Amino acid sequence: MNKNVRAGGFAAAVLAFVAAATFADPSMALDADAAPAVSYLEHADAAIDTEAGADPTQVAAIADRVAKVAYAAVPRPRSLGELVDVYEAGDVSEKQQACLAKAVYFEARGEPIEGQLAVADVVLNRAASGKYPSTICEVVTQKAQFSFIEDGRFPEPNKDSKAWRKAVAVARLARNEIAEAVPQDVLWYHADYVAPVWRHGLAKSDQIGAHIFYGPRAKG
Repeated sequence: MNKNVRAGGFAAAVLAFVAAATFADPSMALDADAAPAVSYLEHADAAIDTEAGADPTQVAAIADRVAKVAYAAVPRPRSLGELVDVYEAGDVSEKQQACLAKAVYFEARGEPIEGQLAVADVVLNRAASGKYPSTICEVVTQKAQFSFIEDGRFPEPNKDSKAWRKAVAVARLARNEIAEAVPQDVLWYHADYVAPVWRHGLAKSDQIGAHIFYGPRAKG
């Protein structure tokens, strides 16, 4: 068993992880491949050889110090609100992503962030379900599904508004699977001030803000 511990190599490896987690894009925050190509301790290459009589407590002390640095530097899990702040943007260039952001904006911009995310989840769940069209834009523009759609077309959002920037962020979080508000089998919702007949054949999943969400009723 190799008892040689290189202080510089061990610490640099840990700090490379810290650098990856601290400076990478939020969606890749713990991807070690995203670490900057920097050796933070390239000059600290003195070996501590426990077989050569080095004090084992010195090794433990170094490991403890490096662990404390790592703990302090690696970001803690962000709240949903903080994630939205990170991912806000004023425009979206990709068509499907833009359709999702518009669905969030027009259906739920007055809702809490979790409620906006739940609407995005329902759209994505439908596209993946095999029961609805397979693309986001087709799901949203499907006839008689989303009331804000006019003759199969989207109205234009106010792209200078804070609500639009948040809708873009929520759409990014949902599509990149960074955050989720409702399970994958939730395909339906309605506002709490209406009582559609179709709800009777479904199982209520949750109510978030003014929207009530449903999944399929369990068989048997």
